[in-house]
Amino acid sequence: MIRRSLIAGLIFAAVATIVLPVSAADIIHRFAASDSSKKRIAIIGKKGEIEWEYKIGSLHDLHVLPSGNVLFQTSMTLLLEVDPESNKVVWEYDAGTANGNKGRPVQVHAFQRLASGATMIAESGPARIIEVDASGKLLKEIKLKVDHPHVHRDTRLAREIENGNYLVCHEADGVVREYDPHGKVVWSFEVPLFGREPKGGHGPEAFGNQCFSALRLKSGNTLIGTGNGHSVLEVTPDKKIVWSIHQNDLDGIQLAWVTSLQVLPNGNILIGNCHAGPDNPQIIEVTRDRKVVWKFHDFDRFGNSLTNSQILFD
Repeated sequence: MIRRSLIAGLIFAAVATIVLPVSAADIIHRFAASDSSKKRIAIIGKKGEIEWEYKIGSLHDLHVLPSGNVLFQTSMTLLLEVDPESNKVVWEYDAGTANGNKGRPVQVHAFQRLASGATMIAESGPARIIEVDASGKLLKEIKLKVDHPHVHRDTRLAREIENGNYLVCHEADGVVREYDPHGKVVWSFEVPLFGREPKGGHGPEAFGNQCFSALRLKSGNTLIGTGNGHSVLEVTPDKKIVWSIHQNDLDGIQLAWVTSLQVLPNGNILIGNCHAGPDNPQIIEVTRDRKVVWKFHDFDRFGNSLTNSQILFD
């Protein structure tokens, strides 16, 4: 059993509320989740218990690594890798001062531990992707195309994909771009507004195309979490939408800011439903025929800014 952190300020006494559809009461997940409003990242066990937790500030990405260590951020510049067994920090990187960033605005909204052992980091402000080694030494840098530069909105989630390219969500531009290893844009998709006018805000009443996440599927299609577009879109290489879930497509659930996505081994899709308010679950598992088979709804330990989650498998 992973020991609960004893660091001051990390102990919370609230009791979880996990809501499961009756038809899927036998579905139980162990998962990691983070919420900036409650300043918590945690691993939740199969009985709903907190196995491990850590204090955070702003966060837009997290990874539970194959080693069991957790790679996450405690601010928009400071990245940590923590061993949850000992609660020791085994790696850290401060993008605010490293590799030419001292004295210039920078925020990090995405990072990834690569197979090589290097860490990929997408930097908003400098508008670049870098790779660094364990000591923080710069190994690689490519510039990103940004039409509406903004230190908070240049990027959201970014991933190196199987072909060695990078798939990057540009929030302010409303575009997903794929870059080759030299920084050339080889594919892009403008998230549509579907004939609607943008509307400000973060909740279900807002609307836009400020995309948050994108996954390249084995089929070659791309799965996109459209942020305040309240939707998930599957797009072919020739940019045709072949599958989607929109704001009110799920029975009894309203989507707001659609954030992280995960395709599970059974083909189901895990959807982050951020800023949707206490009447809606924060994490939802759906089938390809848009049936909700599992949901997590906990406004005691987590709040309205649960942006990232990851189902964990033994």
